[in-house]
Amino acid sequence: MAQLNQKIAVVLPCYRSKAQVLDVIARIGPEVFLIVAVDDACPMETGSHVEAHCKDPRLIVVRNPVNLGVGGAVSHGYRVACERGADIIVKIDSDGQMNPAHLTHIVHPIVAGLADYTKGNRFFNIEDVRSMPPIRVFGNAVLSFLSKLSTGYWTIFDPTNGYTAIHRSALSMVPLNKVDRRFFFESDMLFRLYIAGAVVIDVPMRANYAGEKSNLHIGGVLLPFLFKHLRNFAKRVFYRYYLRDMNIGSLELLAGLLLLSFGVVFGLREWIAAAAAGLTASAGTVMLAGLPILVGVQLVLGFLAFDLAAVPRIPLQTLLAKDPMPR
Repeated sequence: MAQLNQKIAVVLPCYRSKAQVLDVIARIGPEVFLIVAVDDACPMETGSHVEAHCKDPRLIVVRNPVNLGVGGAVSHGYRVACERGADIIVKIDSDGQMNPAHLTHIVHPIVAGLADYTKGNRFFNIEDVRSMPPIRVFGNAVLSFLSKLSTGYWTIFDPTNGYTAIHRSALSMVPLNKVDRRFFFESDMLFRLYIAGAVVIDVPMRANYAGEKSNLHIGGVLLPFLFKHLRNFAKRVFYRYYLRDMNIGSLELLAGLLLLSFGVVFGLREWIAAAAAGLTASAGTVMLAGLPILVGVQLVLGFLAFDLAAVPRIPLQTLLAKDPMPR
């Protein structure tokens, strides 16, 4: 059952956003009881600027002595918000690209008890997609597929969208000290939330580009993100299907990979040997190589179908009482 009157806090990671941050704070509605601005060793001294020019009584400014990246700044803000008694914590960037008016939409599934974590999705509206640069659309499509594979949340899109909300029950299950501190933060959070069994929902939102320059460059992160997604995929599969549980998906994946490996290795070896001898491989040899490959592919596809249906469905906030501080 959803809890009413849950206390909502906002975390604002601040880095090179001195020109926009005051306007962002001014547009945060009265439903928020606490605003935590995290100065991530900003060379513009955004934290001092906010303290000097913003009189909002809900605001507190905290500082990282060294730059920790967006993930490090948000994690610091999460801990402070939990210490102040927040039940739901919303992360909004301070550069003006996220409209604070969307906050009520972002937190609604959590307040209603439907989710533990929500995030914006800028790709619901076709007109918004048409207005995006093609490289951004392509990059997001690639990153979204990799994110689905590595996190297990197959219905989630737009993984680099940082407009998020989280319930403290889910946050208490996430080892914040292990979450990526840089631009992979949002994707790594999804991976950690899946391991914890949290329910995640996409919330449609309009894209908002008002001339601000994003620090995230799709072309520059594709290869690093590819490595990190593959690493998280391997860890997720091991934790979910072999460490915590053994099920039909575990057997399908193991048998499928063994058959695929045998078929490919045997087939290549026989093809090379036949080519070197100037001979044509026999029908039996072709079948002995091809059949394991076909069966292996079917078993791996069966595993993916099982994995798609294994997305967490019961929110942690319904399973856990008001929990301890996040780790």
